[in-house]
Formats: sequence, C-alpha cells, structure tokens
Amino acid sequence: MNTQALEKLAEQLLSGELSIGQFVGRLHGNGIADIGEAQVDLDRCRRCGFPEVVFAQGKTVEAIEKIFHILIDHGIDVLATRMSAQQAAELGRIFPAGSYNPLGRTFRIPLGEKPPEPAGNVAIVTAGTSDMPVAEEARETALWTGADVTLIQDVGVAGPHRLTAKLPLLERADAVVVVAGMEGALPSVVGGHVACPVVAVPTSVGYGASFGGVAALLGMLNSCASNVTVVNIDAGFKGGYVAGLIARNAAEARVGRKD
Repeated sequence: MNTQALEKLAEQLLSGELSIGQFVGRLHGNGIADIGEAQVDLDRCRRCGFPEVVFAQGKTVEAIEKIFHILIDHGIDVLATRMSAQQAAELGRIFPAGSYNPLGRTFRIPLGEKPPEPAGNVAIVTAGTSDMPVAEEARETALWTGADVTLIQDVGVAGPHRLTAKLPLLERADAVVVVAGMEGALPSVVGGHVACPVVAVPTSVGYGASFGGVAALLGMLNSCASNVTVVNIDAGFKGGYVAGLIARNAAEARVGRKD
C-alpha cells in the first residue's frame, strides 16, 4: 500500500468513517478489491513496481467506473488503455479530471496537486506517421510511470539521415521504445547507436506480406543488435511499461550513487 493510500485510511479512521477494526482489516487485507465484475489488484505496485492498469476494451462503462473509483479511493493514479471514444465521453463526465488521448486510446486520471519528479528518461521513436497510434499508447504509459518522455517521429529506414539528425535526443535516454511496422528494421538501427535497452514494438502497419505485423515481429526478434528486446504486435502499452520500469530503476540507481 502506498503513502497516499495509507494517509487516506488514516483520515477515514480519524473522521470516524472507519472503525478501528475496519482500519486494521484494510491495512492487513489481501490487496484485492472485489467489485463483482472485477477483482482489482491493489497490491500490484508493491509487487511489480507500478499499479494495475485497466484494459477498457470489452468492459462496460459501469464496470470501468467502479474500477476507477476503487483505484482513486486507494490513491492510485489511473491508466486505462484501448478505450473507445464513446467510453471516454461517458467516463469524462464522471471523472472530469481525466484526460483522453483519442489517438493512443488511453484515459488517465492523475492524483495529487503536482506531478512527481520524473523517474528516468524514455525516448519513443516511430518509423512512420502510421505508427503513431501505437506510439501514443507507449508515450502515455511511460508518462504514467513518471518518466520524462521524448517523442521522435517519422525517422524510418527509408530516410536514414532523419534518424542521424535526432541521435543527440537519444543520448540521455535510459530506455528507447522503437515503434515500427513494414519490415521492422528500425529497432536494429537504433540499437546500433545507443547504450541502453531498446524495446521494439512491431505494428500491424504494412502491405499484404507484412501479415498484420508478423513480418515486423520476426524481423525484430532476429535483430543483430544485442540490446533489442521485443514485445507483442501493436503492444504500445507493454513497450511503454517496460521502458518506464527500466527508466525508474536507472533513476533510482543514480540517486543511490549520489548518496
């Protein structure tokens, strides 16, 4: 349980909203909130580094609303992915502090008066403009993790000089997410220029022989660049999450060295 959640519990105890027994029960609970439609994992941040994220696709607005309320009540910053514009319109009226990214299909509700200090540096690189929906999902996810994010667009291998001009922006990155479709060559090229992990995200962008992103996926899995790892097709969330975790751990290591 994080500090915000503990403070909220203490306030509820002091105000009489919770009895001592209820306070102790929540404090030592199993970290699962049963809301009927979902079993919300409230302990995931302690175990895995970041809280549970809501996959909105296929869920009703009512179910998402319940999950959001539980997360907010426990002081957890909300991130939902694969949210439709219709879902976002209804939830935006219920949670006016939320922000919807229509391109990345993400919905975020930040808590607190000011954002925390950036937890490391993540760069998001796209091969083409058509890859931007997946890149935006990765960018929103990395921002949610607390990372400072740099977006570099449209630097695919058809014009390699475009990437060369942007290389100084990659020097401070703790992790680079490279989003590419077609033949998926860009992560290998980026990997040959940076001294940090490269998280390759294949997209389903391409002509028939790309097989909906399978060609890009296989190309990335067979990368000759030793620092390239790969997530699933169109999995911008996974790329942003992994990069955010790497960046946060790198930032914590830098603080530790200073101490």
